[in-house]
Amino acid sequence: MRRYIARKLKNKAIKLRKEGCSIGTIAKNLEIAKSTVYEWTKTIEGAAKFAELGRKRWLEEIQPLGALGQRKKREQKIQAIIQAVNEELYNFSPTKETMKAMLSMLYWSEGTKGRGMLTFANTDPKLMLLFITLIRRCYILDESKFRIRIHIHWYHKEKQVKKFWSELLNIPENKFTKTYRKQRSKEKIFRKNIGGICFLIYNSDYLREQIVHYAYALGDQITGNIVPIA
Repeated sequence: MRRYIARKLKNKAIKLRKEGCSIGTIAKNLEIAKSTVYEWTKTIEGAAKFAELGRKRWLEEIQPLGALGQRKKREQKIQAIIQAVNEELYNFSPTKETMKAMLSMLYWSEGTKGRGMLTFANTDPKLMLLFITLIRRCYILDESKFRIRIHIHWYHKEKQVKKFWSELLNIPENKFTKTYRKQRSKEKIFRKNIGGICFLIYNSDYLREQIVHYAYALGDQITGNIVPIA
């Protein structure tokens, strides 16, 4: 009886293998070890070809479905997070102190600390817009002191990039300094962005000092630690 069952399973395994099923699929369907399936089917003419066909089908049909499913799950999670955040912030109305705190923390992390002009740089349009909105709301500014410098790659179109940042930050293009085009291999794979790196410059060392030291004082108040600033 056992020999009959084994022979029946072997014949089934061979048939499935000839139809292009993988060793793993056969082993799972027949509830037997992969090594057993391999031994039974290794002499089948064209077994490697069938295996390749099975892999090709997996790559063309099954793998994309799995990736699509994962992408949908992620999108659902993100939507749930966005909804929760929006509900939490529904009645949020930031005070000037709150905005100054946000501004100072942003500058502490992304702005220049050395003496001279205030300079804040990033590739993220949302972050650049947030920063300039906060600084305009928190301090009295002379708009003529703003300057923009952009660093772009080979794939960027300078006129389009300038127009993009000018409209987003509400700074006229005549306030843009000479564009710097970064040298980078066209063959090297890297993530492209919409506007290169944007440097927002405001010609006031006094304002830079105000924002930086506001950040330091706020950090000390939160942590309770007084760490000397070099």
